Amino acid sequence: MSAEDTVTEARAKRALDVSGVDSGYGEAQVLHDLNLHLERGEIVCLIGPNGAGKSTVLKTIFGLLKPWEGSVTLDGKDITGTDPEDLVRMGVGYVPQVDNVFGSLTIDENLRMGGVARSSGIEEVISELYERFPILRDKREAKARTLSGGQRQVLAFARALVMEPDVLLIDEPSAGLAPSIVEDVFEDVQTVNELGTAILMVEQNAREGLAISDRGYVLDQGSVAYEDDADDLLDNPEVSQLYLGGADYE
Repeated sequence: MSAEDTVTEARAKRALDVSGVDSGYGEAQVLHDLNLHLERGEIVCLIGPNGAGKSTVLKTIFGLLKPWEGSVTLDGKDITGTDPEDLVRMGVGYVPQVDNVFGSLTIDENLRMGGVARSSGIEEVISELYERFPILRDKREAKARTLSGGQRQVLAFARALVMEPDVLLIDEPSAGLAPSIVEDVFEDVQTVNELGTAILMVEQNAREGLAISDRGYVLDQGSVAYEDDADDLLDNPEVSQLYLGGADYE
């Protein structure tokens, strides 16, 4: 088997593979020759300074932005530039940082909206999600706008899970939350992962995000500056100094 065949086979076994991607907005390029991957069952955290292009990565994978160059594959299948509604049907979920629930709808209505593309089985899936996230079951008739920030984030996760995605893209799950709630939200991310969903997560709270992850990427100026196991990134003095706030952060 040639080296090229070996690489192709490895990519086919990955839940998600991003290769040589350039992307941006209008004429402004944000991502430069981006390469990253997500193995089945993993949590991978994408960290970096503001403006590094982290959210752009998720938007490009999810088809909200069309890559200028490069490719994105899902389980070895080319999904480059595929429309979001088609990606949802193919097993990719996305939880944006803002506007991730319908405030005027109840929890139950939000979950059903998350499953509009399902042809069957929605009752069973929603029932299982209520068992997994009892806070939603207990408030199922409450309007989403009445929920706390942490509860809204749980609802956003659950709504994305109604389609039973193999891959979930999460943008800044702890953004805007009180420190007392952040730990609970990260536990919910792990719960989602335990359901069998591989997660690519953008997180500004780098230490907390890496602490629950298998691997991590440090993005800087639209390119991968560092890639390693999450624990090794946390222990890397240069990464700590440049991106984690150094010793003063600890």
